[in-house]
Amino acid sequence: MSIYLDYNSSAPIDERVLDVMVDVYKNIIGNADSRTHDYGEGARKIVEHARKQVASILKINKDEVIFTSGATESNNIALQGLKEYAYSTNKKHIITTSIEHKAVLETAKALQKQGFEVDYVSPDLSGRISVEDIMSKVREDTLLVSVMHVNNETGIIQPVYEIGEALQDREVLFHVDATQSFGKLVEELQKIQYNMLSMSAHKLGGPQGIGALILRKQKYKFPPVKAIMYGGQQEHGIRPGTLPVALIAGLGKACEIAEEEYKDNNRRCQAIKDKMKSMLEESGLTYKYNGLQEYAFPTTVNVCFCGVSSEALMLSSKEFCSISNGAACNSKSYNTSYVLLAMGIPEDQIESSVRISWGYDTEMVEFEKSFKNLLESARRLVW
Repeated sequence: MSIYLDYNSSAPIDERVLDVMVDVYKNIIGNADSRTHDYGEGARKIVEHARKQVASILKINKDEVIFTSGATESNNIALQGLKEYAYSTNKKHIITTSIEHKAVLETAKALQKQGFEVDYVSPDLSGRISVEDIMSKVREDTLLVSVMHVNNETGIIQPVYEIGEALQDREVLFHVDATQSFGKLVEELQKIQYNMLSMSAHKLGGPQGIGALILRKQKYKFPPVKAIMYGGQQEHGIRPGTLPVALIAGLGKACEIAEEEYKDNNRRCQAIKDKMKSMLEESGLTYKYNGLQEYAFPTTVNVCFCGVSSEALMLSSKEFCSISNGAACNSKSYNTSYVLLAMGIPEDQIESSVRISWGYDTEMVEFEKSFKNLLESARRLVW
């Protein structure tokens, strides 16, 4: 059995989270919006407890937490849900980056077809967006700035704190896609000035199929976001549909665990990264990091093994090491990484690059053994 090193795509569910979900599935029935009997009330209590758990890790009010199916839906609501406000104010200019997740990029492209103007800011070879580049695009008719916190392919941390501070004196909404950083860069997220924030449970040991959109109130008012689907009035009328109580309970438990353990978890992840870097240095291989490691997340490395096909490396090492060469949403197409291209990395280097990502439950001994085998495979494949 190979070691799993593709956590940026989806992390394994924490057994403590699964235990909570199984208990809910077994013992809690009813619709959380049913107000006329105890079964509905029991389900509602589970949901509201989880809402408090999500709010606690961000140090926000619980009514600012809107449950969704995950960050893709949250991103869509954050962008598409502003259309009515944009038309009424004639503010139809959006600023984002060329390295965002497809959930933002494809939504932005769809809005362009509906009359919106979008500026895409690219990073340099560091993989990091310039605050000055973002702010230089802000205009009187700018509606929204949307920037991810941590890039899912490179693990490079973006300057969202600085962007949030710079936007404080501008009448511009700020959305942060915190899919990769949520539950990990806890203190940083608590300090960022934002209006909207997206997350998914399955990136931090929670279940797939559940996430949240955070809508921060200003002067007691939510951002002017409207629902993009029709149905009931759940979640302040912003996200209609019957709430999946067990999934929500799992998200809440994952947040509770992360809030209690993130410091130790980050130390464990950094120790694995340090071991990886030392093994790379001693490998005798020619390699390059994609993105400046000064800004890199402790759970991710995007590395080019010079002269080695990434496809061949993944195939030859799959029996002992599960890695990727890009985001899961693109993996079936085998297209050149748009993130690395936007950074200005040459195509031959991109074709030799892989992403390796791990978590707090990755065992050091198992990792060291598997990564040694990966390096041996890379040595055999050098042309």
